Amino acid sequence: MLRPTGKQYVVTRPLYSEDAFADEHAKVRRQRKTTRHHVKDYFTWNSKRVKNAALSLLPIVGWMRIYRLKEWLLSDIVSGVSTGLVAVLQGLAYALLASLPAWYGLFTAFFPVIVYLFLGTSRHISVGAFPVLSLMVSAVVTRMVPDEGSLFNITGFQGLSIEEQRVMVAASVTFLMGLMQLAMGLLQIGFIVMYLSDTLVSGFTTAAAVHILVSQLKFVLGLEVRGLSGPLSIIYTLQKIFVQIEKTNMCDLATSLVIMVVVFLVKELNDRYKAKLPVPIPVEVIMTVIACGISYAFDFKEKENLNISPCQSVRYESPVAPNMEIIGHTAVEAFPMAIVGFAVAFSVAKVYAVKHDYTIDGNQELIAFGASNIFGAAFKSFAASTALSRSAVQESTGGKTQIAGLISALIVMVVTLAIGFLLEPLPKSVLGAVVIVNLKGMLMQVCDVPYLWRRDRPDCVVWLVTCLASILLGLDLGLAVGLGAELITVVFRTQFPRCSVLANITGTDIYKDRKDYVSIYEPEGVKIFRIPSPIFFANIDFFRGKLVGFNPLRVLRKRNKAMRTIRKLLEKGELCCVNIVLLPIQKGLLFTSSGPIEECEHYSNMEDLDKPIDFKDLPLRVNWNSDLPANIQVPRVDVHSLILDFSAVSFLDISALKGLKAIKEFIWVEVEVYIVACDAHILEKLHSCMFFDEDIKSSMFFLTLHDAMLHIIQMCMYFRVNLVTKPDKLKKRYLRLSDE
Repeated sequence: MLRPTGKQYVVTRPLYSEDAFADEHAKVRRQRKTTRHHVKDYFTWNSKRVKNAALSLLPIVGWMRIYRLKEWLLSDIVSGVSTGLVAVLQGLAYALLASLPAWYGLFTAFFPVIVYLFLGTSRHISVGAFPVLSLMVSAVVTRMVPDEGSLFNITGFQGLSIEEQRVMVAASVTFLMGLMQLAMGLLQIGFIVMYLSDTLVSGFTTAAAVHILVSQLKFVLGLEVRGLSGPLSIIYTLQKIFVQIEKTNMCDLATSLVIMVVVFLVKELNDRYKAKLPVPIPVEVIMTVIACGISYAFDFKEKENLNISPCQSVRYESPVAPNMEIIGHTAVEAFPMAIVGFAVAFSVAKVYAVKHDYTIDGNQELIAFGASNIFGAAFKSFAASTALSRSAVQESTGGKTQIAGLISALIVMVVTLAIGFLLEPLPKSVLGAVVIVNLKGMLMQVCDVPYLWRRDRPDCVVWLVTCLASILLGLDLGLAVGLGAELITVVFRTQFPRCSVLANITGTDIYKDRKDYVSIYEPEGVKIFRIPSPIFFANIDFFRGKLVGFNPLRVLRKRNKAMRTIRKLLEKGELCCVNIVLLPIQKGLLFTSSGPIEECEHYSNMEDLDKPIDFKDLPLRVNWNSDLPANIQVPRVDVHSLILDFSAVSFLDISALKGLKAIKEFIWVEVEVYIVACDAHILEKLHSCMFFDEDIKSSMFFLTLHDAMLHIIQMCMYFRVNLVTKPDKLKKRYLRLSDE
């Protein structure tokens, strides 16, 4: 019965063990489906399921039905134009980052967007090139086709220039990346991205930003530095840059510095006054147009020897099939690219889905990006995901749906086919400067390290290991090292969790860590041990060592030895017993001895001592916490009741079940064990695995911690034992041993 009284409540109910609760309250018997039924349901289709599957595979149908033409169309057009201008510039810049001709970035800003329009579940992300993926593509491209020519005997490379070979490599690895994403989506394993924590992704993208910064230095300084890949490639690249530092093209450097300063300042103004500006100022586009005009007017290519990114021959090409030989050589790199591309896009999509109150489907996103990359690879685009800055432009300028993405793709198409030649005098240093300025967000993640160190040091270690490994070993190996470090921290947290001993908060049924509170009630001889994690093979020994401050087997051996010694002394007549009154409700025996006693050799078998031995034939029972005669020494046990709080235990494995059987060792040394708040599924597993026996009984399981505590107090009152002054074993009759 529940009786609320103001801010207090009073509950009147019986004291429940698990057995008592099961007897009083009948459970609903649920019919559990077998594997056969699940398979049958999976392959059984009806009209409703076909409709749901179609809506799931084509999310565009869902949001087009609710599209508000008059309210949303203008916003989508404005957003699409703004995003398209940014996508053009970032496409050119990130293509150079991928060690490809600049105009191939325009392909990446067009073809994947068209496919994602139909298959994607996010309404706000802008699909296209992403700097981290571009850098990972660059690592594959420069490994397969270094500046001095391909080191691999690829049939498809015959008759192609180095640039064409690199485009073929990029398209093939993008196709394989998309195929992996599509397969993961169809197999419904989108949950794999959960293993990439925010801390790991932050450290990884910070390292990628460092790689990107170093890779763009050659454009900013106007130097010829061949692309490198593999472990320590960043060190070798910096070495080659500093060796040639005196050859720096001052015009390139000055142009880059001006672009970076202006773009940085205007971006800061955009952030500060974003509430007042109808749309962010497209400063990158403005500066690019100005730089193109100045470069053309002063003929920087001839007079200042600037490195120009030619775009005069931009056109869409016929679709081509991927090269299977290249795919065989790039499978190892394609998998981390697939994971990173999806993880970043899904993280950005979740932010906007929460902000605008709609849901996204991780598996469908995998399918959408997989199909987008496969389709784009056929037209020689490289790996696509999303960029936070570009998506922020699409969302902040009023974009409501992927219609904005379609408009941005049309803008890119117009630039590609109609006015791409106007970008012919664009210096590569301008693109390099734009890339470097856009790294601010990723590089500033370094500021998270002090916060992580103060709040969660294992997470901080993951961040540092991932970042340093990715910088020194490369992004692919660094991601693997970071994932390994993250899994180690998970194992560490579950294998060595923070256990606690609980005590009752005075006057309540609440139990908290006894170290944290002043007003607590802790009955003497009762220990409440909270287990805060699942119990499995890796941590069962840890928990056993933490339970109490003594080894029950050692105590049992000592007691068995002492009883055998007493038996021998009684047989020899060296001890005599006299009836005395120890407690008002029972009688005891007094032993006397004339000297020190040696241990009986006949009972020295250690295997026999590890199990309880029946001494019922002796006319006595011993209070082991009293002084024993004849110099017999036995460790004292100050605990008579041990309560294990299983409220946070979500599962047990077979090794844990076997280890948990060791609680009978406490029962053998007359310590009552209670398990409370055990999950119903764990109880079912204990029954099915024959966990219970003559020592471990189901009656030791209680519904709540307070139920177990009240049961102990009731037992103490029943036997008239004051827990504060007499922590003797409950429900036993003790007789005292002492010297004469």
